Amino acid sequence: MNTSTTAKVTIDPDYRIGTIDPRLYGSFVEHLGRCVYGGVYEPGHATADANCFRRDVLELVRELNIPITRYPGGNFVSGYNWEDGIGPKTQRPARLDLAWRTTETNQFGLDDFITWCKAANTAPLMAINLGTRGPEQARDIVEYCNHPGGSLWSDRRVANGYRQPHQIKTWCLGNEMDGPWQIGAKTADEYGRAACEAAKLMKWVDPTIELVACGSSSSGMATFPQWDATVLTHTYPHVEYISLHTYYNNSNNQKPLPAFLAQSLDMDAQIGAVIATADFVQAKLRSPKSMMLSFDEWNVWKNLAEPNKPVEPWAIAPSQVQDVYTMEDALLVGAMLITLLRHADRVKIACIAQLVNVIAPIMTETGGRCWRQTIFWPLLHASKFGRGEALQVIVDSPTYELPDHRPIPVLETMATREDGTLTIFAVNKGAEALPLEIDLRAAGATRVIEHIVLDHADLKAANTAAQPTRVVPHNQDQTRLEGGRLQTQLNRYSWNVVRLATIGQ
Repeated sequence: MNTSTTAKVTIDPDYRIGTIDPRLYGSFVEHLGRCVYGGVYEPGHATADANCFRRDVLELVRELNIPITRYPGGNFVSGYNWEDGIGPKTQRPARLDLAWRTTETNQFGLDDFITWCKAANTAPLMAINLGTRGPEQARDIVEYCNHPGGSLWSDRRVANGYRQPHQIKTWCLGNEMDGPWQIGAKTADEYGRAACEAAKLMKWVDPTIELVACGSSSSGMATFPQWDATVLTHTYPHVEYISLHTYYNNSNNQKPLPAFLAQSLDMDAQIGAVIATADFVQAKLRSPKSMMLSFDEWNVWKNLAEPNKPVEPWAIAPSQVQDVYTMEDALLVGAMLITLLRHADRVKIACIAQLVNVIAPIMTETGGRCWRQTIFWPLLHASKFGRGEALQVIVDSPTYELPDHRPIPVLETMATREDGTLTIFAVNKGAEALPLEIDLRAAGATRVIEHIVLDHADLKAANTAAQPTRVVPHNQDQTRLEGGRLQTQLNRYSWNVVRLATIGQ
């Protein structure tokens, strides 16, 4: 345990974790609350384009450089008929959504989402319904989306105005099927068999696609990780990924801040457990293939323990789960991004849930403004600078202890390298400024490009429509590089991005 007040880090680019898949910075659009209606799609809005997409929202999504977006759910997908959202909008039926007890108008559907993806410079991660539906409907949606033409469903797509196939590469086989809250919830064997047959049919239609099997909906489930082992035993030859979900909350500020910020270590342990489970199944099946991970739902969900149903049942796009994020929430989101990077060799897809209005980095007013929440900033920085290779870092950090006597490092950090630029991400979880020394002699660092800091004197500070820039990043000019050693100070409770040029740049 480091009892000093200084954190020390060593970075050698020859010690790599793996190549970072850009899809690590994905997001999620579900038909929940105002994520779709009033979020990405709003007819009549001053910025709406010809497709009724909010251009102000599109600008912020493009700024985040989201490489992949999961759709349409989430709990919503387990009762969803994808056919309801295609064709002329005047002929699309309204349906009761039992997942969130709202009315779904289907004015925004599959084809609309694909069109929006192209406008947002993102790729679709399409989830299929394995709650109320099965392999036949899974086959049909792949035919509709990816088959060139000359068949029932591909010709229906062409008739709907989309002559070229959507060419959706990656698909989720259902959502959280182990949860009793899920429409059509199943046992691991029931789901594993259904997912296996759906996967076979989907790949027989299009052998080029990748599939994500539904893992445990959280590490807190009583069946974790046995669910994952059983599901993978059924599906291992047919899928490329197993999914993980996690949300951390601090409802009514019941958790002390040190415990709240330490939750990224639980995320790290969850990833490790799923990797171990997948590798066990690989060994049991004697498969040459290593299973990759898709962490396709993660975030801070501030009121996770509280009801999130609308006040008025069966309303259309009511305000649901509209968490207002604070500075302290941004710190945990930053630490979770660092955790994902730490496992870049196995976690290839990750989706912050969600993208707009619903536990989201982007907020809007229906008919009005949009703005960046505090968690927008660490996601932006990681997506923009956390590309290339993830590097091993040797960390000697001061620690603090929680009531369960776990030592928690004050410093959470990771490093990446791309095109001659070394980037260091760091979160100071401590109440005091943290001196930091980094040995970069092996990295060939030549100069500091910039040191970006996100912090605020008030940890409960948030951005709102009235104050959209209350919490924004700024530059720190005191970071020095001499003789291959970097010295700086991380402000109390801060998210940091230090970028350095290396030899040849």
